[in-house]
Amino acid sequence: MRIATNGIFLNVEVTGDGPIVLLLHGFTRDARAWSPVMPALEGYRVVRADLIGHGKSDAPQDSARYSMAHAVEDLLALLHHLSVEQYALIGYSLGGRVALHLATAAPERLWALVIESASPGIEDPTQRAARIESDEKLAQSIFDDGIEAFADLWQAQALFASQASLPADILAEQRGQRIENSPTGLANSLRGMGAGAQDYILDRLEVIEAPSLFLAGALDTRYAAAAPILASKVRGAEHRIIEGAGHTTHLEQPEAWARLVRDFLDKYSGGK
Repeated sequence: MRIATNGIFLNVEVTGDGPIVLLLHGFTRDARAWSPVMPALEGYRVVRADLIGHGKSDAPQDSARYSMAHAVEDLLALLHHLSVEQYALIGYSLGGRVALHLATAAPERLWALVIESASPGIEDPTQRAARIESDEKLAQSIFDDGIEAFADLWQAQALFASQASLPADILAEQRGQRIENSPTGLANSLRGMGAGAQDYILDRLEVIEAPSLFLAGALDTRYAAAAPILASKVRGAEHRIIEGAGHTTHLEQPEAWARLVRDFLDKYSGGK
């Protein structure tokens, strides 16, 4: 269903009963990206939102509407519409960065936090400027070369090299979801929510008090190194590295992801 949030509509899929878990997908994907691990969340009420510019959510023309601050406001409005007060929050990659901003904006709402393959942004101003320039070139390529060429370019990154061994039908399904997105939505997501465009928030994570788990794949060395750094900023947080997985652990090693996340949620969901 599509829900009005601050002048746009966000698509959301709500399934199951039990303590509430909000899932936030990565760049170029939508709520369907979580399908491989949905069976592991049986017994929870799962809210899967399409981020602005993705899936069936609106893709406004103004790139300023895609800022992290707006994304947080939209998700809080969505949760209010659904009468959700307390929730566990799970975010992957772009969705993980959005989740960190949401968690620091309203830490009292969380009963658990799981972050997969995400960063707190870019601290160095020179590196941030370079990332903004790089993301602008990527955004423009979507219009210059078409969304199908962009989807292939995105998949060809070294970041996703570990997916080469996945079955062809899984890769085809992933590509199919990517090319269904709005070109404007993807381009503006790069411009408004890219790692260079967002604030660097590592030190803000100290406000999070909910039980927290930071995940990364062993084959994704950059984010495997980032996970313990993120965890060190949150009191009592855990980090786990999933063997045999790269950036998208829930797609590449769904059973291992499911065991870790299910055990973690079950540990803290009592009474929710």
